[in-house]
Amino acid sequence: MSEVFTVPIRGTACLRRARVPAALLPPSLAGTDPSALVPVDIEFENGTFLSITPAGSQPPTCGDYSYDLDGGLVLPTLVDMHTHLDKGHISPRQPNPDGTFMGALTAVGADRAANWTAEDVRARMEFSLRCAFAHGTSLIRTHLDSIPPQESISWPVFQEVRADWRERIDLQAACLFGIDRLDADDGFLTAIADRVASAQGVLGAVTYMVPRLDEHLDAMMRAASDRGLDLDFHADETGDSKARSLRHIAEAAIRTGFEGRIVVGHCCSLARQEPEEIDRTLDLVARAGLGIVSLPMCNMYLQDRQAGRTPRWRGVTLLHEMKARGIPVAVSSDNTRDPFYAYGDLDLVEVYTQATRILQLDHPVGDWIRTVTTTPAELLGRPAHGRLREGAPANLVVFRARDWSELLARPSGPRTVLRAGRSIDRTLPDYRELDALLAVRPKVLAGVA
Repeated sequence: MSEVFTVPIRGTACLRRARVPAALLPPSLAGTDPSALVPVDIEFENGTFLSITPAGSQPPTCGDYSYDLDGGLVLPTLVDMHTHLDKGHISPRQPNPDGTFMGALTAVGADRAANWTAEDVRARMEFSLRCAFAHGTSLIRTHLDSIPPQESISWPVFQEVRADWRERIDLQAACLFGIDRLDADDGFLTAIADRVASAQGVLGAVTYMVPRLDEHLDAMMRAASDRGLDLDFHADETGDSKARSLRHIAEAAIRTGFEGRIVVGHCCSLARQEPEEIDRTLDLVARAGLGIVSLPMCNMYLQDRQAGRTPRWRGVTLLHEMKARGIPVAVSSDNTRDPFYAYGDLDLVEVYTQATRILQLDHPVGDWIRTVTTTPAELLGRPAHGRLREGAPANLVVFRARDWSELLARPSGPRTVLRAGRSIDRTLPDYRELDALLAVRPKVLAGVA
């Protein structure tokens, strides 16, 4: 059985003897142990939570729709704060030739130039969103490749898709380009910042240790401030210990007095640096108020990959050390079936499971479930997502698993997704739907099949 419930939930309903992570409950119910799973009864009506009370403390009042979960785990719908919907599912059409970061850049560039029409981008975005929705995600931020002329295609498509999906998934987008693109001083930053602002998006870039990095960061922060935009950077996605753009981003935020939200993704090279350098950087990150998102599956896939050699490190950043300093940290899906990560299904239960194994987010489990719920929701400026509270929409993921051991051992086990108090159809789209689209072969770059 793939679902917890076999009939739809409609109208007023009770979920009795549920278990909810204390970290996701109001303080009055949570108790003092953030790793506890608290037994509760949940009642909702017309799609809204009426009450969340200690299990058995009140008689159920919900008539025919009362479900005994027998200790089944319940989570709010989940938050995927770093994805690439525009790249999704191109790997069958343009695979990474060697599994390396440079191989991914080359393959994506070839496919983008040859195939990323509005029809192509939209079809792949829609497929990805159907997967995410079925798995129980309600808020997504995607990065959009914004190298001219692609930005004139992908941003309008995104705005159409966001409108079509507004009742199912809350969508955000951040522009993406290499920060050295600003070396040209040709008005690109003004143009892309204006486009992002008109689409109510987020300004972002991939940062490298280029000669004018600080100048470009200051320019991006001014452009964002002038338009009331938040910032979202890719940084230090490498094992090179000399890659320290995270520190430069923090310094720029402090130097410019930037008042918006700043998120930085990857930060892999930090784990390769000396303790003194790590401490200096994390002090600055905490002072600047940055949020950090790790992409554990993609980072392990790409980092330290050399032909014929077993990788020596996990490729992920220092989430434990960051969290201990009060830096908000999250994990996310990142790429899906594209040259940067050949696998994935935008299933945050899988992401959290793999993050627990890769980053050792256990013994104790603590409140790490926040990394796919409350913390990314707050970093994206959508604090209503990723938590359970009375008066909020009854958006839930209900599992047959009763504790972390059962869930993380069998993350593909039975679950039901409730949106506004009703169970959704969790049928995943068939990959065959993409066959005609992916049969188009891209132009071949010199030396790349």
